[in-house]
Formats: sequence, C-alpha cells, structure tokens
Amino acid sequence: MGPALRYLGSVCGRARGIFPGGFSAARTPASGKSRLLCQGGRRASTSSFDIVIIGGGIVGLASARALILRHPALSIGVLEKEKDLAVHQTGHNSGVIHSGIYYKPESLKAKLCVQGAALIYEYCNQKGISYKQCGKLIVAVEQEEIPRLQALYERGLQNGVQGLRLIQQEDIKKKEPYCRGLMAIDCPYTGIVDYRQVALSFAKDFQEAGGSILTSFEVEDIEMARESPSRSKDGMKYPIVIRNTKGEEVQCQYVVTCAGLYSDRISELSGCNPNPRIVPFRGDYLVLKPEKRYLVKGNIYPVPDSRFPFLGVHFTPRMDGNIWLGPNAVLAFKREGYRPFDFSARDIMDIIIKSGLIKLVFQNFSYGVNEIYKACFLSATVKHLQKFIPEITISDILRGPAGVRAQALDRDGNLIEDFVFDGGVGDIGNRILHTMITLIELPH
Repeated sequence: MGPALRYLGSVCGRARGIFPGGFSAARTPASGKSRLLCQGGRRASTSSFDIVIIGGGIVGLASARALILRHPALSIGVLEKEKDLAVHQTGHNSGVIHSGIYYKPESLKAKLCVQGAALIYEYCNQKGISYKQCGKLIVAVEQEEIPRLQALYERGLQNGVQGLRLIQQEDIKKKEPYCRGLMAIDCPYTGIVDYRQVALSFAKDFQEAGGSILTSFEVEDIEMARESPSRSKDGMKYPIVIRNTKGEEVQCQYVVTCAGLYSDRISELSGCNPNPRIVPFRGDYLVLKPEKRYLVKGNIYPVPDSRFPFLGVHFTPRMDGNIWLGPNAVLAFKREGYRPFDFSARDIMDIIIKSGLIKLVFQNFSYGVNEIYKACFLSATVKHLQKFIPEITISDILRGPAGVRAQALDRDGNLIEDFVFDGGVGDIGNRILHTMITLIELPH
C-alpha cells in the first residue's frame, strides 16, 4: 500500500497562468505533465524564504528536493508539525511500489504511477536503499471475477505497465505454491520498500543542497504581511506570514502545502477553497506469525470490485521479513487516530457537517458494515483470506499495526480520483499551491 501516489492538487492560485514573481504551471509539449518553474532569487535569512513547503512527509520532501535541485539559488524551507519527519502516512503504510495497473488510462494518476515506479527503483539504486522487486499476483478466485480481471489486464496494458501477463492455475502455483485461484494477473514490476527511509533520504538530499527543515512547527495561521516601518522591506519581498501554535513566524514569497491528513484545513487557513474535504479512514493490519511466513512469497491481491470504494484485504511482504494481511477500511474518529478508540470531537464534526461522508455511507452501506464486522472479529477476516490461501487459520495471525488514509471526498460522497484545480482569490491566493494527496492504499 504505499506510493504509487494518488495526487489531488487543489491549486489556490492562477491555475492556467503564471504566478506573480516567477512560478508558472507549465505544460511540457513532450509529456503533457505539469511542472513547477521558479525564476531567480537569492539566499534569504533563516526566518524568511523564497518558498516554504508545509508538510514533512514524502510528498513535501520530494517537492522540496526537486525544487532546490532545479533552482539552487532559491532559499527553500520545509515546515513539519512533528518533531520527526515522515511519521504519519509515509511511516504508516505497507511499502508497496505499485505498477500502475488499476487506474483510468490517460489519467494523471496512471501516468504518474507508472513513471513513479521507474523513478523510485532508479533512486533506490543510486542511494543504496534496499528494496525487493517481489512482484504481485491479482487473483480471481470466483468465476464471476474473471471478466473484471481480464478488463484490468487490458487497462494495465494501456497504461504501459511492464511485464504483465495473464496466468492460469498451474502458473499461479509456480509463483505462489499455497495460493488457490482460477486465473491471475502477474505483475512482476511491483515491489516493496521502506518509504520512510526513502523520505529521509530525500530530506538529506534537500539539506545537503542548502535547504532548511523546521520541525515542531505546527502551522496555525497563514496571512499576508502587514507593512510597518520596521518590517516594510520584508513585508514587500516576503509577503506571506506563516505562524505556528507557539507564535513563531516564518515569511516567504510562495507556499506549497503537502499537509496530508490536514490538507483541507491548511487550504482553509490561507483563505482558499477547503473542498474536497479530507476524511480519515483507518486500516488495521494483521501479521502472519513467523513460522507461517513460508505461505506467502510476494504480494497477493484480490480482483477489485468497482462497486466498492476500496481495494480489499491482501497479502503483503515487508522489508523486515514480516507478512502483513489487510488492511480493512473503517472510519477513523480522529485524523491521526491509529487506535480504535482515538477520538477528536472537532474531527468528527468536520466529517459529519462538512464532508460528503453521509452520502458515501448510504452508497456503500453493506460494504461499510462488513468492514466494521471484520475489524471486530478476526474470524471474518481469516475466512476472506482463506479464499486465497486455505491453509491460514486464526491461530496463525496476530493483530498488527494500523495506518490512517487521508481520503479526499467531495460533497456528493465521491472519492476524488485525480488532479483537481481550483482558482484562488486575492493576493495570497495567487501565491499558494495546495496539494491534497492520498496514497493509493495507505491503509484503506
């Protein structure tokens, strides 16, 4: 469940043109993909920057690294509310390097997933970061799943996923001796990695190139600087003031937000559109006992059902040798609620009043009830796992870790699937780029 990242960019600013002072959303003729360009600038003081990135997860750190390597003359800072980097979504996922098979052809999500897989392997090779290209089987265990599996295979081919092939029962056994299935898609390009290790390597690259990282900086307010005799010069050059919960300030020319579970709130702080809203879904994993790890060699996934919003329980090997089973997908009662009884009244009120969750629940009521049931009773999850590996019993598993997925949801209860651009208002709106992101399987 890891990145392959699913991006939703909510651009508060001039989505079609050039941001004042040098940012532009440029489209390259060859690939058609968006990129950020910066022009000029000189080194600023430690409390003021040309660009500030809010969020020290893998997306914020990757953005910071890319900007400073392309534009070393700019002063760039990263603000992270925790004392350590990459501790939430980046540090709470199963670490799968996805191949890009699932997504709508020609969508940015499909293109970025395929390109991103190649880039992450290349980066890990350059930096000596361990990974395993252990592959994945997407397995049909019922006859009715075969048409969906074949359609998924065709989609993967359209997306340019490397090495795909449809295999029958005998080849399934060769790849996964204990897995039963009628037919499967073999995705040899899928791998696993520790994404927190990757993120920390991005941070090291960024700092070695001259970037600054400020931890324990929880953003509370974003506003335009008020000019005064003592600060009019900074107010003109660095017109945006970012204030934290301790009253400390950082000034900058431009802001890029990569705030994960708080993407919508940071957008709202800056006066931009907070929609789509972030709804947290907790994913609980089970862990196969060490003596039973031989049952699973690589990733084993179910055939996705388009009627339901999440992918389903699967088998995932980890870099440390563990085998994770899951996750389920249940509503978290707190944005960083990794335990079942973690609760935040503010988060719950936001979910009920401001998001389209109620509509999503009605659209997927039976699915939601089933996920809650599986979260409460291990035997229900094991029964599902036995469809793939009949030898697994309830005595073979332990309760494992959990993660929270930042799911973007519109007011109609639809899961947001791809990039979304939204124009901002006023001077500050022209200087802020908001990115809302969910990892495609960050625990769902």
